[in-house]
Amino acid sequence: MGYKQRIFLLILLDSLIVSTAVFIASWIVYPNTPLSGIEVIAITSIALLLFHHLFAFMYKLYHKVWSYASIGELMAIVKAITFTIVATVIVQALVNDFTIYRRALIVTWLLHIILIGGSRFVWRIYRDRFIFDKRNKKRTLIVGAGAAGAMIARQLRNEQQHTDLVAVAFADDDFAKHKMQIYDLPVAGSTKEIPQLVRDLEIEHIVIAIPSLANGALSEMVAICNSTNAKVQMVPKIEDIVSGKLSVSSLKNVDVEDVLGRDPVDLDINSISEYVTGNTVMVTGAGGSIGSEICRQLTRFTPKKILLVGHGEFSIYSIDMELQQKYPQDEIEIRPIIADVQDRRRIFEIVEEHNPRIIYHAAAHKHVPLMEYNPHEAVKNNIIGTKNVSEAADAFGVHTFVLISTDKAVNPTNVMGATKRLAEMVVQDLASRSKTKFVAVRFGNVLGSRGSVIPLFKQQIEQGGPVTVTHPEMTRYFMTIPEASRLVIQAGTLAKGGEIFVLDMGDPVKIVDLARNLIKLSGYTEEVIPIEYTGIRPGEKMYEELLGDDEVHPEAVFEKIYVGKTIEVEQNRLWELLDSFNDQSDELLKEYLMEIVFAEQKKRETEIAK
Repeated sequence: MGYKQRIFLLILLDSLIVSTAVFIASWIVYPNTPLSGIEVIAITSIALLLFHHLFAFMYKLYHKVWSYASIGELMAIVKAITFTIVATVIVQALVNDFTIYRRALIVTWLLHIILIGGSRFVWRIYRDRFIFDKRNKKRTLIVGAGAAGAMIARQLRNEQQHTDLVAVAFADDDFAKHKMQIYDLPVAGSTKEIPQLVRDLEIEHIVIAIPSLANGALSEMVAICNSTNAKVQMVPKIEDIVSGKLSVSSLKNVDVEDVLGRDPVDLDINSISEYVTGNTVMVTGAGGSIGSEICRQLTRFTPKKILLVGHGEFSIYSIDMELQQKYPQDEIEIRPIIADVQDRRRIFEIVEEHNPRIIYHAAAHKHVPLMEYNPHEAVKNNIIGTKNVSEAADAFGVHTFVLISTDKAVNPTNVMGATKRLAEMVVQDLASRSKTKFVAVRFGNVLGSRGSVIPLFKQQIEQGGPVTVTHPEMTRYFMTIPEASRLVIQAGTLAKGGEIFVLDMGDPVKIVDLARNLIKLSGYTEEVIPIEYTGIRPGEKMYEELLGDDEVHPEAVFEKIYVGKTIEVEQNRLWELLDSFNDQSDELLKEYLMEIVFAEQKKRETEIAK
């Protein structure tokens, strides 16, 4: 129905109701005693009609979508009718020598609310009960009968034509709510009873509607829901709702990051602000997973300028456009710079021109099997690239240089880990003789980073499987990209020079369990998406190592941040390697890398034994 047709029909309907309601009211109040004159009834009817349309337009009764009517719309009807009756009382008093038929007007007021309100709400009732067929919709259990759960229930009820879900019940651990109803939906039991509720109520879909749920509790909740055959979704986290990025009704699939992520660390905002605010910050590898997230986190503290340095044109363009849209140039100057850390002259030019106070060096080759096949490139990018950037920082008086390292630098069995350990040695050597504070930050795998198992598993699931896992006992430590980036920024404020900071990675996770979780969270079973074991790849460890008790100071210098014990580094063999590595074969280069690393390791063990 068109807009004009709809307005015309509503005005016609209201006119009929208003015109007849006063006669019905008169008959109810004075069944055997007619009013003193038909003139009073006629004038009252005309006044009611005119004032009703006036206040109806004032309160936009003809412009509301009544299929979504709620308390707000009902209040608008009550206000319009009340003011109509008040205005009619005044007219009746003026034309009838201040005689007012109060009882008749009160009954008229009640009839108007019943008939006009009923005519509006009957459409919503008809739509909800008859138009939208619920038989083809997925029966949904809402976990959490709080404010978020109630909003989800209302949203699903109001948006029936736009969703294939229909809410049938709540599950909540508040026993005071059990057997109560919210929006006509029962609170059927506790979260421990979810598997039973799914069976009894024939649930096909579960929505976890507790946005403030901590990560550990969320993991348990998801495990309970995943024990059923229902698809599981959740409302966004409370910080996303508060920041306005998502609304509470924006359902999202449960990701592995939600299950494995840990409770966020409370950062020392004051120290970071003093360290970053109003200063120029340079991030190498700014287009990568960690580098781009460091840039996002830094913008919270309003640096004067951020230098986005990277070799990949599209990745630098992407993070530049993202930050430019969020932060106008008059707030933060964002400079995208295409440069290769292996290009020493270019790096020196950038540092000299922009004079950054802090450099976060995240540029590196990190893929273990690829670096096994390309050891020369690993040396050039991870060692020489680090040497170029760190020596530029030293030459131009940068205040702090933070190297993003890896737990694979601990007892490395692969080229990538060895080159990252040698990169640490480069900055440790500079720290011993430079005014710049050089530090390294080690952490393990980050969920969702490019080249990690998560994107690979997701791609394999989308293609119908199988999901490939190297070994059933393979384990890794994981943290989310935002958590790792925040801790890196915090570690930079703790730098005194020469430290290797070690991030607390939590508990190790079996890769096969990660794959099973992801298959389940994607709505499949292992019968549909099987898991295949492919064998350990070149250079891979079965278990990643964190520093042992003899290699790390026992007391955390900040929540989840420890300082590794370091010894004085001998650089002669490293410089020999960098002078001659181009003349060596891949196999000889690998052997030379391991010789240097394990010579340093034996020296550390000797020092610790003393």
